Amino acid sequence: MSESGGTATLFERWVHEVWSGGRVPADLVADDFVGHWPGRDIRGTVELAAIIDETRSAFEELTFQIVLGPFTDGELMAGRWIGHGRHSSGEARFSGNDILRIADGRIAEYWTGTSGG
Repeated sequence: MSESGGTATLFERWVHEVWSGGRVPADLVADDFVGHWPGRDIRGTVELAAIIDETRSAFEELTFQIVLGPFTDGELMAGRWIGHGRHSSGEARFSGNDILRIADGRIAEYWTGTSGG
C-alpha cells in the first residue's frame, strides 16, 4: 500500500469539502455512489448529501482533521481522521477510518468505521 499525490487530493477533498464543508462536488463523487454505514446503505449523491446534512445538523462547527493516510491499493484508498464539533451537551470528539473505492477518478463506494472519544 502506498500514498499517492492524486489519491491524497481525493481523500483531502472527501474529508474537507464533503464532511467539513457539507457539500458533494460532482467532480469528486460518482453519480452511482454507494455508501455503507452499519445497518444502512445509501445510493447516489442525493442520499449522500442527505446523510451529510443529517450528520452536520447534529453539531455546530463540525470539522475534521486527517491523521493518517491516505493509503492506496489498486482502486481502494483508506485513511483515518478525527472529528470535532459541539452539540447541546458540549464538545464532541470522535474518530474514524474511511475506505473508498475510486472509479474513473471519482469516489464510487465508501465504507465507514466511526467511534466516539
